[in-house]
This record gives sequence, C-alpha cells and structure tokens, in this order.
Amino acid sequence: DVVAAQVAGTARGDVGFITSRGRLLRVSCLDLPVLPAAAGPVSLAGGSPVRELLGSGGDGQGGLARGERVVGLCSLAEGAPPLAVGTLGGVVKRVVPDKPRGDEWDVIALKPGDEVVGAAPADDAATLAFVTSDAQLLRFAASLVRAQGRAAGGMAGVRLAAGAEVVAFCVVERPEDAQLVTVAGSAGALPGTEAGAAKVTPLANYPAKGRATGGVRCQRFLRGQDRLIQAWAGPGPARACGSGGQPVELPPVDERRDASGTPLTAPVAAIG
Repeated sequence: DVVAAQVAGTARGDVGFITSRGRLLRVSCLDLPVLPAAAGPVSLAGGSPVRELLGSGGDGQGGLARGERVVGLCSLAEGAPPLAVGTLGGVVKRVVPDKPRGDEWDVIALKPGDEVVGAAPADDAATLAFVTSDAQLLRFAASLVRAQGRAAGGMAGVRLAAGAEVVAFCVVERPEDAQLVTVAGSAGALPGTEAGAAKVTPLANYPAKGRATGGVRCQRFLRGQDRLIQAWAGPGPARACGSGGQPVELPPVDERRDASGTPLTAPVAAIG
C-alpha cells in the first residue's frame, strides 16, 4: 500500500482536504470510512475514492471542479501546526488552518495559471522540499517561511529555470531518515503511459540551501529523457504503485546525488 497523505485527528473532529485550486474542503471524520482493526499490516482497500467523499460540482462549489484534485490533508484541531503549500510556479506558503464559517475556503491566492502541487502540516522544525521538472532539488527549513493569512499569495520558494515547473512539493519531518524518489521520462509521452527510469537516494545527501534559490541536480537524464515525470521525498523505505493499485518495484538506494535512473517495469501513479 502507498500512503499519499496522512494526518492525525479525532473521531468527532474535522480534517481539511487541500485541492490543486488552493481550496480547503472541510470534512467531518465521522463521514470518513473506517478500516477494521488488524493484527498485521492494514490494507487500504477499504477506503473510498476521494471524489465520492467530496462530491463534484461544475464550478467547484460543493465539491471538486473538473480537473481539480486533492493534493494533501491537514488537521483543523486547535493548536495544529501551520499548513505548508507549494505551487507549480515555485511559490511556498505557510498558513494557520483556522476555521471560518462554511465548509470550504481558500488557503492561498494563486496567480493565473498556477496551481498547488503539494500541501502538508509543517512546524518550524520541518524541512520543505521542492523538486522541479529539470531535475533540481531544493530543501530548506520551514522556519524560513513565515506564516501568512489565508488571503496572501505566498512567497518565492524555489527559483525555476526557463521552461521548468515544480513536479513535487513535500514536507519532511526527519530528513536524515528520508528518501528522495525521482522518475525521469519524456515530455512528449502521453501522461500515465511511460514507465520511465527511477532513482532512490537518501535525502540527507543533498545539502540544505536558502529559500528562493536554485536547487541541486538530483538525476541525470539519458537519451530520450528531458524531464522528471514523478518525484517524492519522505520517510523510507519508499513504495510505488500503478494507477490500478498494483505495486511497482523501485530500484535499490543509490548514494550518488545525480546518477541516472533504472528503467521501471510499469508507469508509476503514486509514491509514498
């Protein structure tokens, strides 16, 4: 099983689903499916599709709009850590997920054409990581991003080269134990059809830098590869699966920071 996002909560509390349009949709934990207790590993097969929980709305009101997707979860409990948000255009923001009236509200003011690619709770001790399409990794302390109000548009997170965009934004609590997974492919391939070449590297092998700077190269492209099509950073060992939930085997850990990847046997839909 690949866990894409998780957050602590209470049985009668609320959690927030963060979408690619920068919206937070509030859901009661009582409305979420409950997996039965198990002595061994818990299977995620008892869950429900997110779109079924949130519903669909043509304009996004009362559910997910067409093309909108959930990119993270956050707690709405009192004293919860700030929510960190990263966008396609390299913007980062931390916002305290307060609870105004209603069941949905914006957590970031997005510029035209921009969208949220990742969101997760992040206290000052956490590490924020951007991975870009041209195989650049930038990680820095969450404390470098001051918390802003819901109406703010965030601040520069990573400096992008011309034509590049953010592939992944991740919050890492223990970078010394974390892994970075990158998958290289071709920009001309139909999304979801290319297996690509993957690389797994300890995140600690990449030095931390300042916010709003350029990254460090994290994978070398081979012939036929011109961008990263997937990336993820988090606690190891990393796992990957296809669009149908079937496992996709990742290569062994490679200590080299910018080595080329190992060809995969199938396309990867999620890493966790």
